[in-house]
Parts: sequence; C-alpha cells; structure tokens
Amino acid sequence: MQAWQVHENGEPGEVMRLAEVARPTPGDGQVLLKVRAASVNFPDALMCRGHYQVKPPLPFTPGVEVCGETEDGRRVIGNPALPHGGFAEYAVADAAGLRAAPETLDDAEAAALHIGYQTGWFALHRRARLEPGETLLVHAAAGGVGSAAVQLGKAAGATVIGVVGGAEKAAVARKLGCDVVIDRRAEDVVAVVKEATGGRGADVIYDPVGGDAYTQSAKVVAFEGRIVVVGFASGTIPSPGLNHALVKNYSILGLHWGLYNTKNPGLVEECHRQLTELAARGAVRPLVSERVPLEGAATAVQRVADGVTTGRIAVVTEGAA
Repeated sequence: MQAWQVHENGEPGEVMRLAEVARPTPGDGQVLLKVRAASVNFPDALMCRGHYQVKPPLPFTPGVEVCGETEDGRRVIGNPALPHGGFAEYAVADAAGLRAAPETLDDAEAAALHIGYQTGWFALHRRARLEPGETLLVHAAAGGVGSAAVQLGKAAGATVIGVVGGAEKAAVARKLGCDVVIDRRAEDVVAVVKEATGGRGADVIYDPVGGDAYTQSAKVVAFEGRIVVVGFASGTIPSPGLNHALVKNYSILGLHWGLYNTKNPGLVEECHRQLTELAARGAVRPLVSERVPLEGAATAVQRVADGVTTGRIAVVTEGAA
C-alpha cells in the first residue's frame, strides 16, 4: 500500500515521503481501517517537526483523524494508532475509540468532525459552561478548530465574535455565521470587542492561538468571564499574570481533549451523540475548504503548518465519497 512516512523531523513539506510499504497489522484491541478520508490537523505538522506532546517512533505515518471503513463494512471515524496514521491507504485504530460516521456527512466532512468539534464541545460546554445569550469570542475563527467553535457557539444560542487574519478569512467567518467579524490585520481587536459588547467584554473566549491573541483576550474578558486555552498555533505560549485574573475576576481554563479518552470516555461518547444530532439537523457541518488526493498530503500539511488555510483540508483516497 501507499503511505506517507516521516524518517526525520523537520518541515512537513521536506520530511514527508510517499512510499510503498506493508499493510499494517492490528494489535490486540485494534482494527484495520481502509482510509476513506483523513483530515489535516495542526498536530500533524507539529509531529513532523517533533514538537508535539506525542512523539511516535521514526519512521511514522502522520494523520491523526480519519473516516475509514472496517473489514466488516462499517463506516467509522476516529484517531489512528500511531505510528500507522491516516495519510495512507490503510491505518489501524483502537476499536474502543471508533465512532459511527454521521450519515449526513460525506467522508471528508466526517473525517473533520472528531477532533475539532469534540474539542469545541468540551471547551464551550464542559469547561466554560457557555449559556444561551452569552457572548463568545473565537480566535482564528476561519480555521479548522475555530470554525467548529463558531458553529457550536451559534448552535448554543451565543452571540459570536470571530477574529481572523485577512479579508478572505473574514468573508469565511461571516459565512459561518459570526455576528461580528474582526480582521486583526486591519482593526483594533480590543476596541472593536469593547464597542460590540458595550464595554462589557466577552463572556467566553476560545483561544487556540496563544501569543498576542491571549494578550487581547485578557483585555476584553468580561466580569466572571472564561478564557479557554486550547492551543498555541502562534508558537508563543503565554505566561499570564494571575494577579490580573484575580483583580478582573475571570477564569483561565485549560483544555486537553485527549485526556477525556482515558479519564472519562463515556463523556466522549455522549459528545459524539450530540454532535451527530447537530449534524443531522444541519446545525453543524465541518468546513472542508479543499479535498486533495493522497499524493497531495505533504503539501496540505505544510500549508496548515504555515497557517495559510481556511477550514479543513481533507486527504481523500481514490474511490471515497
């Protein structure tokens, strides 16, 4: 079978190589998946660079999120068991972690549902306890993780403010349903948020970026507001002053979604059930901006690494829907 492999750490476009390799053999509790589509995630780029918290042994195949088909014909979504990731014709996955792919989503959309939407659901509903009528601020609102948070916020009855970089991404954020869109390259984020909220600030802030985005968040978080730290796509990990959180009376919440798979797997299943219902009624639908063949995976991962994409890129294998 064909699979992309990383033999040394570096930039995805330089270290990912398409090779002919043996089909992986499932271990105990695992199943073989024929990959129908694999969603490109920022962790794929971090793993290629050797910067992710999970460091699979070299050589490995990246691709942490797939829609695949089991040997008994079930269409499922889940996270492949590394080092046999999803940018290949076949992958392996832990049977207990697989979920039925929603019938209302095609393969590329289903592949993009698991990580981004589970992350958004846990961040907004489990950690921040977002309430209808509250204001939600989403950084990188046109990206794969951010676009999911926008849709989930709107489905929950929140007023959503999306922060993006550039006019093209601003147009995407508006199409997603953001009530207010801020182009951080052309506008003062802090000033616009304060104006849009009558000076009160945002009740919940969803931050997968870190760096300057977090600095802005601390300036516009409302009284009893919640900042959810999801990641650091900017490459800069903030060091917040806790005296500021004390004086302004807001909460800083961390989210490591992957821990729920071991600490509370039942909640992951409940989240999937709710996401499937939301997809069935059209309240959420992954924004798949591009579908590329397996041969285009390395270029796609590099583009995600460079932060020049909107929504999600899906690597779709031949013959998949």
